[in-house]
Amino acid sequence: MSERRPPADFAPPRGLTNPHVQTLLPRLLPRPRLARDVEILELPDGDFVELNWIRPSPLAGTAPIFVLFHGLEGSFHSPYARWLLATASQMGWRALLMHFRGCGNRPNRLPRAYHSGDTADAYWLIAELSRRYPMALKIAAGVSLGGNMLLKLVAEQGGGGLDLAGAIVVSAPLDLAASADTLHQGFSRVYERHLLSALKRKVEPRLARGELPLTLDTQALARIDSLRGYDDAVTAPLHGFQDAADYYRRASAGRLLGDIELPTLILHAADDPFMPAGLFERLPRPADAVRLEISRHGGHVGFMEWHGRRLHPWLARRLAHELACWADTGASWRSAMHRHLSRSDS
Repeated sequence: MSERRPPADFAPPRGLTNPHVQTLLPRLLPRPRLARDVEILELPDGDFVELNWIRPSPLAGTAPIFVLFHGLEGSFHSPYARWLLATASQMGWRALLMHFRGCGNRPNRLPRAYHSGDTADAYWLIAELSRRYPMALKIAAGVSLGGNMLLKLVAEQGGGGLDLAGAIVVSAPLDLAASADTLHQGFSRVYERHLLSALKRKVEPRLARGELPLTLDTQALARIDSLRGYDDAVTAPLHGFQDAADYYRRASAGRLLGDIELPTLILHAADDPFMPAGLFERLPRPADAVRLEISRHGGHVGFMEWHGRRLHPWLARRLAHELACWADTGASWRSAMHRHLSRSDS
């Protein structure tokens, strides 16, 4: 898994190169139907997250595990989530998605939400997977906000701090301040308004009931017209940051690219409308453990290609290739893990 790969081989169909077309297409096309079991995972602070386990699940406890972290206001129902989870499940992996706090079927308990740098819940989940399936090879993937969170977690924990064999990061806003500014310009404001609407719809009733320790009221919430404004008024004070600038600085994972020790694949489109052009030119050089694949086109979590005479997400095909590579190393990985556990027990 240490070999370097060439730039992303994604090639959009003729006439579908526009980044906004690529970004919006997945929402317009059919997505796989998936059966799931929903589990409530209790957290140390008294809150919870929902786990979505894809059915049917492998019987063997040694079956490899694929865990997915979604984007801002994403969920099990997001197009990319369905495709990636379906791909992993069809390949015999135990596939699951963690809903960030409040993104599942019911509101979370505590007066807080989730954010781009909030790694504690993912850390807790991975530790729980390690306890349940100690001999299973585990790969985590994060998309957009979930990708920034995952990369930050991987950097924080070093090469041996997580029971993960590798990580996959897709379309992640690794410079949060720059992404917030980009989303407030031109056509990208369409995405900003969509995200703001979803965020406000979720927080407004909690504000009205007095559940959140915030100074603004529902009228002030309604007047917020940018993600930066929302993060200043809601995200930052709810999660212990001074303001949006402090949150962006401390939560952005791009500054940690040179610290990554775990094998990590980063997939990015140069024309992603959620991010400034030349994003990686303003970030530190990635560590040797990082494989960065940048395609010229693809939009934000789009990457739609012609495959099998129909439009199909390249991300699913790319994930299948990556998981197949990991599956080939699974036997040797389990042997090494067995030796590690034996030494720990002695």
